[in-house]
Amino acid sequence: MIFPFIWSILTSFMTLSESLQFPPTVFPNSWEFTNYKDVWNALPFGSFFINTGIMIIVRVVFSVLFSAMAGYAFARIKIRGMNLLFLIVLLPMMVPSQIFILPQYLLMSKLGLTNTVTALIIPGIASTFGTFLMRQFFMSVPEEIEEAAILDGCNYGQMFIKVMLPLAKVPMISVAIFTALFAWKDLMWPLIINMSPDKMPLSSGLALLQGQFTTNYPQLMAGSIIATVPMLILYFIFQKQFIQGIASTGSKE
Repeated sequence: MIFPFIWSILTSFMTLSESLQFPPTVFPNSWEFTNYKDVWNALPFGSFFINTGIMIIVRVVFSVLFSAMAGYAFARIKIRGMNLLFLIVLLPMMVPSQIFILPQYLLMSKLGLTNTVTALIIPGIASTFGTFLMRQFFMSVPEEIEEAAILDGCNYGQMFIKVMLPLAKVPMISVAIFTALFAWKDLMWPLIINMSPDKMPLSSGLALLQGQFTTNYPQLMAGSIIATVPMLILYFIFQKQFIQGIASTGSKE
C-alpha cells in the first residue's frame, strides 16, 4: 500500500531521463532537489493553496452544520414518511457521483458561476455521508437525555444546540475530516468547472503538469508530494478523533 507513495518520493528526486529508463531504477543516481523548486515556480501554488483552503473551510463548516441538523431530525423527529425521506437522501450514495456532473455544471452555468471559486464550493456544502453518520450517532444517544431537557423547558432548537451538539463533537470532527479529504482530492469537478489556473485548487492544478505528448514525471511527483503534505499533517493531528468517530457511529448503548 505504501510502496507507490515511496516510489513517488524517490521519483521526485530523479532526473527526467532516470524516471523514463527501462528497467526502472528505484533510487536516483544523483538527488535532484531542484525539481521541487522548478515545479513551485512553474505553477501558481500560492493560488492553488488559497483556493483549496477556501473551498475546504466553507465546505467543512456548512457540511458539518447541515449534516448535524439533518442527522438529528432524521434520528429524533417522528413524522409520517420520515424513513422514506431518509432513503431518498441516501440515494446519491448508491449511484456513481459522475452522473451529477452535468446537472451541476448546467446549474453553475445558469447562475453565472463557472470559472469561480464559488463553483468549487456549492456542490459540496451538503454531505449525504455526513447526514448518515450524524443520524447514526444521534440514534445511539439515550432518549432520557432529551426527556430531561424537555422537563427543563427546552424546545427542539435549544435541545439541539445546548445538549446534542456538545455530545456530538467526535462525529462532527469525523464529518469535517471526511469532507476536507473529499474536497482535497476532488479532481473531475474542478477540471470541468474552472479553466483559469488562478481559480483552480491543488488537485486540478497538478493536472496541468500532465502534458499531451510528454510529461516531466519527477516534477509531477514533486508537485504531488507538495500537495500531499498538508493533508498528512491534518490526519496526524486529528488521528485520534478520526478513529473514535468511525468506531462510535452505528453503535447502540
